[in-house]
Amino acid sequence: MSLLATKSPFIATFKSLGALFLFIGFGLFLDSFYMVEITDNAQLYATISMMIGFLITFWRVNKRVKEQMIYAVLIGIIGEYLFSIVMGMYSYRLGNVPHYVPPGHALVYVAVLYFSKASSIIKNKIKLEKFFTIFILIYATVFLIFRNDVFGFAMTIATILILRKKPRERLFYLSMYITVAYLEIVGTNYLCWKWPSTAWGIFDFLPSHNPPSGISFFYFLLDLGTLWLYKKRHKIAWSRMKNVRKIRLNLSKTTN
Repeated sequence: MSLLATKSPFIATFKSLGALFLFIGFGLFLDSFYMVEITDNAQLYATISMMIGFLITFWRVNKRVKEQMIYAVLIGIIGEYLFSIVMGMYSYRLGNVPHYVPPGHALVYVAVLYFSKASSIIKNKIKLEKFFTIFILIYATVFLIFRNDVFGFAMTIATILILRKKPRERLFYLSMYITVAYLEIVGTNYLCWKWPSTAWGIFDFLPSHNPPSGISFFYFLLDLGTLWLYKKRHKIAWSRMKNVRKIRLNLSKTTN
């Protein structure tokens, strides 16, 4: 049975986000301060691990998702160099952009996408959205109170407010927030990268933690960019899908 058709939400979660979380923990460990103490090739090992994971995932997904993974890697490269190297929003251990990072964005995108599209997850969509929202607000508030993370809290509130008017995308982006929070906590604790004590290291009125709680706000740009490129490449198919959605919505209203 495919992940999307899995009847158990627990199995669907484990096969998507669970597998991703385990892979993140292992992959970033290879570039951690533990590995740096015993080898000069920590980033290389992390990159090899990432490429294996990326190629296996790329081979298993359908043609549409393959294309989106490629877009995610390309946007990830541009975004990483813009935000890290040019703008100095955060910095990696060696002052570069590790080769494992852009394909890592694609894996995060795919795992969250499959999780949010699984039939067993969709059946519990409303409950999950409420639970995720409460968890996120508590998480950001704890960071605000105990870590003075004003920057992260502001981005979290902005995310929640934007998603109030995005019911179709809400579960995906709430899941992305939690996934990115885990990714950032692991990466910063392993000293793979570091965030400054204020937003961009410039805005003193926006104190920040390492990592900021709501930094997934910027990951959303990658997700939106990936989808935008796919829509541009497939205008006719996308228009047809939108028309089908409208017909189904009208039919459901008529039935009700």
